[in-house]
This record gives sequence, structure tokens and C-alpha cells, in this order.
Amino acid sequence: MSAPTSTTNDQGIDQTLAGCVVLITADRRSAELTAALTRRGASVRHAAALGMVPHIDDAALVAGTRDLVADPPDTVVVTTGIGFRGWIEAADAAGLADDLVAALRGARIVARGPKARGAIQAAGLTPDWVAESETSAEVAQVLLDEGVSGLDIAVQHHGAGSDGLDEAFRAAGARVRSLVVYRWGPPPDPAAVAASVRAVAAGEVDAVAFTSAPGAAAWLAAADQEGVADLVVERCAEGAVVMAAVGPVTAAPLQERGIEPLIPDRGRLGSLVRLIVNHYGGLEALDTVAGPLRVYRGAAVLDGHVLPLTPTGLEILRLLAHARGSVVPRERVLAALPGESRDPHAAEVAIARLRDATGSRGLIRTVVKRGYRLELAVR
Repeated sequence: MSAPTSTTNDQGIDQTLAGCVVLITADRRSAELTAALTRRGASVRHAAALGMVPHIDDAALVAGTRDLVADPPDTVVVTTGIGFRGWIEAADAAGLADDLVAALRGARIVARGPKARGAIQAAGLTPDWVAESETSAEVAQVLLDEGVSGLDIAVQHHGAGSDGLDEAFRAAGARVRSLVVYRWGPPPDPAAVAASVRAVAAGEVDAVAFTSAPGAAAWLAAADQEGVADLVVERCAEGAVVMAAVGPVTAAPLQERGIEPLIPDRGRLGSLVRLIVNHYGGLEALDTVAGPLRVYRGAAVLDGHVLPLTPTGLEILRLLAHARGSVVPRERVLAALPGESRDPHAAEVAIARLRDATGSRGLIRTVVKRGYRLELAVR
């Protein structure tokens, strides 16, 4: 008999996500997110809904930077950390980095969130104000309330465009200069995205992580194209799959479809990982005579150990867990087995193997002439 796997790894990290299948839809920083989730036991799938096309060699970006250096703005709005870093790198490649930083130092710098603030500080600059909500709406509201008429405002954009900032500031009488450092492109592997939406619709995934609004919208569009969008929404409503968005902006495309995702208090990858961990760690376990039992899409955890189950064993255990101590008829167990066998002995063999895998002979009871049930703990 194979020994169950402990849910604490060699580094002492509690593997709360052991058995969970998590889909990552981001291209940027996907390796970092994958590592954080796998350290906690998750089985991670990756299907970037969008690619990111840098503008490092874009003549328009360099020309805009030269213009800004020659004629510094009053206010600079930094919308993304990666975009600001990319802007500095592009300026450095053109021999303009020092001049750009000097020009920005004389301007009022507004950051759309903590990540933008971190990139600004890494360049040796200090933001004058940070939108903690990480929304362009908050940036626009604050600046427009203060008054922008006659001001020269430079806006570093992210891949989805201006979010209405340019138009709002111009309408209020400001001169606006746009600098787009990167843009969203097609997914690196469209087939993987299509397969991912089908997998979620088929119930093969426990959680889906989103790190950008355009990525969430593109993934939902792929679900539409594959004809499974309604199934995905149903899975979410049933609680069979959990959507997790890094912030309220990212969550918006999901909410427009009637999906309420998990959203961390702080829009950072670490917060997103902790939110997923806390969600699954807080789920009610089935209290059995062998200890707490949780059955996920890809594995089952009994009394803090991942069970060494075959796909068939996992499906049978799922049936028993769903019944919550009630009898599962032998016919349903037979239906979960590969092939067309209706021999009662085949069900007995499958149950015997499942008992061996759980390490508890008393966990699964045979109910004569009826079927099988899990033995729940007596309270």
C-alpha cells in the first residue's frame, strides 16, 4: 500500500492547496505565481489569455520621451509598475534615461497603485500621491476635483489603453501627452486558452486566477468562442470552480457576466495567493472516522495527507463524499469504473483498492445488498 503524502513540504510550508487544480491566465509573472501556488501543493495549469508586446523599440515612444525631456510636464500619471520600468528601460536604450528621470523629478508624480509606486521609487523618484484603489477612476476623480485646466499632463499607459484618462483631462482643459510602453497582443498559445475554458466547463479545475482586466475579458471571450461560457458561469454559481481576481478592476469583466470572484484587499500577487489559500483552507471538511476529508478536482486530502488515488479511485471517493454518509448504490460505483462491466465483484475490487489507498479499513462501509457509504465521525 502506498503511504499518503503529508501536506507539509520540506520547507515547512502548509500545503493547503494539495489536490487543488489552479489555472493561471496571466503571461507576465506567471512563473512567480506558479511557484507560490505549487509550494502550497496546488497543481497548476497555465494558459495566458493575452500576450504582452513591449514598445521598447517603438519610435513613437522614443519620440514622445524626447519631447517630454525637452518640455517637461506639470504632472505625470504612472498607471503600471511594469510599464514605468519599461519606459525607463526604453529611455536608457535611447540614451535618455538620466534626462527622463531629471524631467520627471520636476513634475508632480501620481501613481495608480502600490506597484506603480514601487517602480517609481526604484527609479530614484518619489510619488506625490498614490491611488490605493489602483483604479484610473480614482486618479481621474482626484485630479479633476483639484482642477487640471491649463496643466500639462503626461500619462504612461498600460496595455489596455487610457481608461478614459486622456479624454477626461483634455475635456477639463489640460494638455495631455500619452506614452504607451506596452500593449496587449494575441495569446502565445491560443489552443491552450481554448483547452483551458473547456477544462473549467468540464469541472477539471478548482480555481482560475486573473491578474488583468483585459486578460479576464479575453479568457471569457474564448469561453464564448468555445460555446462553454454558460457552463463556466454555472460552475461558478454552484461553487464548483472559484474565480480569483487580483483587484476590483480585474474583477469587472467577470462581474459583468454574473461571476463574483474572490478579490484580495491589496492588489498584489502575494495577496492573491493568500486569498486562494485561505479560501480552500477555510472550506468545511467532511468529518470522517479517519479524519477530515476534502475532495478536490485533482486529488483528495484525508487527515492532512494527500491520498495516492487513481482517477477512478478519486471519482468513487467523490461520489461517497458527496453522499455525506448516505449509501451510494453499487450501480453508481460500477458506472464510475472504466468499461461496461456490471459485475458486482468489480465494484468490490474497486472499493477494496480505495480502502487500501486511504489507509483506513473502517472509512468505507459495505451496506449489504445496497452499496457503500463513508463512516462519519460521531459527534
